Amino acid sequence: MPHATSAPGPAAPGVPHVAIVGAGPVGLDAALACADAGWPFTVYEAADGPAAHVGAWGHVRLFTPWDLNVSPRMRAHLAEAPRGDDCPTGAELVARLLRPVAGLPVLRDRIRYGTRVAGIARTGLLKHEHIGTPTRAGAPFTLLLDTPHGEESTTATLVLDCSGTYGHPNTLGDGGIPAPGERSLDHRITRTVPDTSDPGRWAGSVLLVGAGKSAQTAARDLAALPGTRLVWAVRNPAPDWGEVPEDTLPDRQRLVDASRTLAGGGHDRVTVHTGARVVSLKESPDGRVAVVLDTGAGPREVAADHVVSLTGYTGDPVLHRQLQVHECYATGAPMALSAALLSAGGAGGDCLTQPAAGIDQLRSPEPHFFVLGAKSYGRLNTFLLRSGYEQVDEVVGAYAVQSGSTAPTGSAR
Repeated sequence: MPHATSAPGPAAPGVPHVAIVGAGPVGLDAALACADAGWPFTVYEAADGPAAHVGAWGHVRLFTPWDLNVSPRMRAHLAEAPRGDDCPTGAELVARLLRPVAGLPVLRDRIRYGTRVAGIARTGLLKHEHIGTPTRAGAPFTLLLDTPHGEESTTATLVLDCSGTYGHPNTLGDGGIPAPGERSLDHRITRTVPDTSDPGRWAGSVLLVGAGKSAQTAARDLAALPGTRLVWAVRNPAPDWGEVPEDTLPDRQRLVDASRTLAGGGHDRVTVHTGARVVSLKESPDGRVAVVLDTGAGPREVAADHVVSLTGYTGDPVLHRQLQVHECYATGAPMALSAALLSAGGAGGDCLTQPAAGIDQLRSPEPHFFVLGAKSYGRLNTFLLRSGYEQVDEVVGAYAVQSGSTAPTGSAR
């Protein structure tokens, strides 16, 4: 079989017809870039409004300030875009930036809400056909759409997958697969950061699984509820809580400090098990969930009124299953970008020091198809919105040169 190398630069002449999957922050920025370049484009959004994933964690405050979350294009189009060093919540990000951007005249009629992209393929070709040939590069994409009125199909010559990751949480079992009993009890498991504004919602015993920043946020907030007892299962036997030396983001450092205090036994209603794995779950006769943990101190059974699984998120690979996308075996994200990120900082590191991605790192063997935004990082948890906006710059800038148009207005290039 021919070696599947990165596709050459944009080969299709003329103005691309762009399909953008997802109306989150990066999808909206990509739409603005297409509008600035004068290209025809459509944004397909499964939810009924923009930035639904951000809205799902609307009660959570970001570590990064407004100035790192507003793209140059958004600021150029939206005079009232927030500025400064204040860190917004997800709800504030939607209300003050993303919803107004989606409502701009250049975008509002180009976003199809309630329309989920169910699959993407090359018109007339199967996944294994015409590897690395001009025939494949010249064939348009076919997109299968689930709409409020039924199934439809449409075509595009350039596809930007900005669908994100928040809709596809990882499971909590050992090794990343579901633990026995997890699938049948899925309705009892919360897989998003809990909103603790109603303390009664979390009364009783809560089992929390995970150690990343989402889990640390949940642990801090749940520990503050007087009617809640928290059992926190952390896989790493000696977690460093993702601490960044001399952290320039004070809220992130405060969260690390809070996690370290909880793990050190500094709270009488919190028990932290490090080096712990979830063995199984089952529903007890009293209606609680009985969870067996394998810990460094031996097996433990937790009787939980609530189970919260915050073990990370990954993008949906089903969208591009019929395309020639080279995925990293470690992260599940496109290979070239993953290789660059892993080589620069390993699987962890500081999100503020991630290397900028060039166009060659964003390409895959499938010509004119790009995964951008959080999904492009796969299992890596160092993505920043700023990184996604820079990715848009690279892709749209490269195609603008090919089509003979100027660089999009408001670009950070």
